Amino acid sequence: MNDRKIIIDVNGIEVIYNHVILVLKGVSLQVPEGGIVALLGGNGAGKTTTLRAISNLLAGQRGAVTKGSIELRGERIENLTPADLVRRGVVQVMEGRHCFAHLTIEENLLTGSYTRTSRSEIATNLEKVYTYFPRLKQRRDSQAAYTSGGEQQMCAIGRALMASPSVVLLDEPSMGLAPQIVEEVFEIVKDLNTRERVTFLLAEQNTGMALRYAGYGYILESGRVVMDGPASELASNEDVKEFYLGVGGSERRSFREVKSYRRRKRWLA
Repeated sequence: MNDRKIIIDVNGIEVIYNHVILVLKGVSLQVPEGGIVALLGGNGAGKTTTLRAISNLLAGQRGAVTKGSIELRGERIENLTPADLVRRGVVQVMEGRHCFAHLTIEENLLTGSYTRTSRSEIATNLEKVYTYFPRLKQRRDSQAAYTSGGEQQMCAIGRALMASPSVVLLDEPSMGLAPQIVEEVFEIVKDLNTRERVTFLLAEQNTGMALRYAGYGYILESGRVVMDGPASELASNEDVKEFYLGVGGSERRSFREVKSYRRRKRWLA
């Protein structure tokens, strides 16, 4: 990560909901330009909150960043609106797909181009989306409510691409999808990263899949980063294998509990 320019720098942020519920407890992470970074952990670990903190979508959930800083290309962005961030190239794809059910696939895609003023750019982006997602082109006139979960996920990512983003925050892209569709979605993410140089920060519970495609990963538990490193190192780490990849071990305990137990064991020894 050190030899690449950092595009997103999150430094020690705390997030509180409803003025009392502390969800993130000093989270720090960096996303290099042109990279794919995975934010890993179980349900409730704080992955979605981290993405919402970066995209400034916390206010709608009565949340706020109360400590730390978030920078985009060296500029503090905590006071920018989500629309400001979209204009700066940062777009979030929400968990659960969130297509407009009553609109067609193509109408859904066009809603993502509201920050673009050039008709030729919008037309070019639409064709680009259809190139990456040929299934969407086939279903362009279908009402989104009557398309499959995989098609809706593709539509949600395609809608984000209509804003010509440099950074996509992708929240749980595999949720509720069949394994072959998950692989298809991740392959498209890889293609967009390689060909279009789109930077991805993706929150994902499917640790094995995420580490196959990411270059670097952060593991969250209970609102804290408990481990980070190159994806290949995380994938081969024995603790990650046991607690996140389902290899070995019996009853699943907290990764932090195991680290604490091992520290105490060494101390007593």
